[in-house]
Order: sequence, then C-alpha cells, then structure tokens
Amino acid sequence: MNTVLSRANSLFAFSLSVMAALTFGCFITTAFKDRSVPVDIHVSKVMLKNVDDFTGPRERSDLGFVTFDLSANILLTKQTTAVLHNYHHALNQVVLWDKIVLRGDNNKLNLKEVKSKYFFFDDGNGLRANKNITLTLSWNVVPNAGILPLVMGSGHKSLAFPESYETAKSY
Repeated sequence: MNTVLSRANSLFAFSLSVMAALTFGCFITTAFKDRSVPVDIHVSKVMLKNVDDFTGPRERSDLGFVTFDLSANILLTKQTTAVLHNYHHALNQVVLWDKIVLRGDNNKLNLKEVKSKYFFFDDGNGLRANKNITLTLSWNVVPNAGILPLVMGSGHKSLAFPESYETAKSY
C-alpha cells in the first residue's frame, strides 16, 4: 500500500497545484486592467547651469533645474521622468522626482512649485538650447501576483531649455 511519506507527497503536490491555480486567478483578474489616468503637469521655471563634472575627465557639464506643478489621482509608487534626445544618445530618461505612496495614504497628487529631487545632469552640453524635453509621470502598481507594470499617465509636458547658462552668484 501507500506509505505515510507517499501520501504526504501527494497531499503536498495537490496543495501546490491548488495554490498555483489560485495565484494565476489573482494574476488574471488584474493583468489586463487599464491603470492610466489623466495627469496635469505645468512647468513654472527652467534653469540651466554649466558646472564642473568631477566624475570623469575634467570637463564641464550641463545641470538643469526644473520647477513644476503636478496633479493626478493614482496609487502607489510615482515618479516624474524627463525624456530628452541629444546628439550623444537617441533617448535619455532621467528621474527627477519620486514618491512612494502606501495603501491607506492619500492617492491624490496636487503639488505646487516642486523642485527636482534628483540632479538633471547631462554628460556634456546637450541640455543647452535643447527643445525636445518631455516631462511625464509614470508609476508602478504592485499586484497581488504577476508582473510589476510601469504605467504612464496620459498627460505630458514638453519644454525647451534656455540658450544661455545662469551665471553663478557671488556671495
């Protein structure tokens, strides 16, 4: 007949099969849900400086500062990304701001005069007079099971950086 180990093995295998079916059911109920929402981004100030780059050869690089307003109604991790094209690379994406929103927190964003949280550096002079910079809002939704989707909002803001650099103030 069957030993205790063989019965335990059968019970374990059946339990794993049921758990896998339930996990797949959780995944399929949220996998094809559209999570895109309208996003409103307004840029109030764009500033550009030419600073020393201490990470590589002793050259100067562009450092951009963007101040923006943001409003959206979304859940979980949010980040504002600047997408730019320059002569070095066809596509660059830089995260300027992010925030983690936990379950139970307020999921409505209504931010005014937000400054970039992270440096907006270009390895060279690709930001000066660049007219092809787009700000977008994207976020991750943590599912119960399955893939971690990166959702982009339905609004974006295109902007141009100035032709000249800001001069350093002497204190």
